[in-house]
Amino acid sequence: MPRRTATMLASTLILIALLCAGVFIKVPYSEMSPGPTVNTLGDHDGEPVLQISGHKTYPATGHLNMTTVRVTSADYNMNLVEAVYGWLAHDNKVVPHDTLYPDGKTEEQSTQENAEEFSQSQESAKVAALKELDIPVKSWVIVSTVLKGSPAEGRLHAGDVIKAVDGTVVKAPDDVAKLVTEHKPGEKVVFTIVPAKEQAAAEKENRTATATKDVTITTAKSDDGGTQRAIVGISAGTDHTFPFTVDIKLADVGGPSAGLMFSLGIVDKLTPGNLTGGKFVAGTGTIDDNGKVGPIGGIEMKTVGARQKGAEYFLTPKDNCAAAAKDTPAGLTLVKVDTIDDALNALKDIKSGNTAALPKCSAKG
Repeated sequence: MPRRTATMLASTLILIALLCAGVFIKVPYSEMSPGPTVNTLGDHDGEPVLQISGHKTYPATGHLNMTTVRVTSADYNMNLVEAVYGWLAHDNKVVPHDTLYPDGKTEEQSTQENAEEFSQSQESAKVAALKELDIPVKSWVIVSTVLKGSPAEGRLHAGDVIKAVDGTVVKAPDDVAKLVTEHKPGEKVVFTIVPAKEQAAAEKENRTATATKDVTITTAKSDDGGTQRAIVGISAGTDHTFPFTVDIKLADVGGPSAGLMFSLGIVDKLTPGNLTGGKFVAGTGTIDDNGKVGPIGGIEMKTVGARQKGAEYFLTPKDNCAAAAKDTPAGLTLVKVDTIDDALNALKDIKSGNTAALPKCSAKG
């Protein structure tokens, strides 16, 4: 056999052997790729994404698309060949497994956490949108969760409204922890609450709950590895009563990153005309009750997915701008936003064609 032929054969066999080995070598990585984008002004699976009743709505044209990212499951074992292909592929991103599933989080735990974050993002999106339109929303601080085996177990319950701690009126969830940690472990703290059942009955009857009671709890010492402090074993959150019904119908989506786009869609449907002028705008970003926009993960995948669907403009959280600008899809303008007001102002410029005024993302942010 000629030497050249033998060399080529040997090289081919080595390459095949390496590829076979790569298939069986597992690596601790996961993959992210562009997921579906959904127009918050349109329909999904045969029904409107935003369903509003009890208040006048207006037709809205154009696109205000929320964006998503697909990720491999927690129990998926990526092999070396797949990892290399993912690293080389333009539209995919390979990341350490712990980035997506920290602390050994299971698929079920991750799904549950994402569902809870998605539910909370919907509430905040509604609040931010109605506040933007000067529509009053009633809010109060509640017990979100009670830790099993904690001092609060059996004493406080999820849904209880926290009116005061040690006689000090509670105005925000953070107030609760602040007031509890003013104690030393082993000291007593007094919660003034409206029980969850009384609150639910009052809401159903469209009245203000007034039946309060005091609950005294002996604090315990924290054991989370941080600075030792007094705790009772609850997390506090916020609940709201809306003056009319706003339902967000979107299944199989999790996480908090659609908040901004939901808010904008609600504003568009509750105001005459349309926000986009018929343009295709997509975006992402968390949103809090006051309209502050927060960063999200997988920004590079979301911009790719949006552009593939036809988006021309992408509303980008300020803190994601630098990462997004490193590899912007051709034909897509990244617009920097930090609040819902920023986003609405950008939409005015997009609608009017005054794109030179848009605050665009750059590699510096």
